[in-house]
Amino acid sequence: MRKVAILAAVIALAACGQKADLQPAEGKSLPEPAYGEIERQDAAKLLELDPLAAPGRSVELRKRSEEREDDPFDLPPE
Repeated sequence: MRKVAILAAVIALAACGQKADLQPAEGKSLPEPAYGEIERQDAAKLLELDPLAAPGRSVELRKRSEEREDDPFDLPPE
């Protein structure tokens, strides 16, 4: 019974997410603009991922088992 109560508390706590916009901490400011930039970016813009940081999948997943092609670079150790 105690485990169920702890599990319920953890799930309830995990469901409590902050929905407000991010703001810098008290007494702090956003980073200076990058070299060549004219104005500072807001918090939302700074949190966007660069496409190279999280690239989209460019290969189709296998739907059935297939023989692997020979890999000429799969060499045994010397």
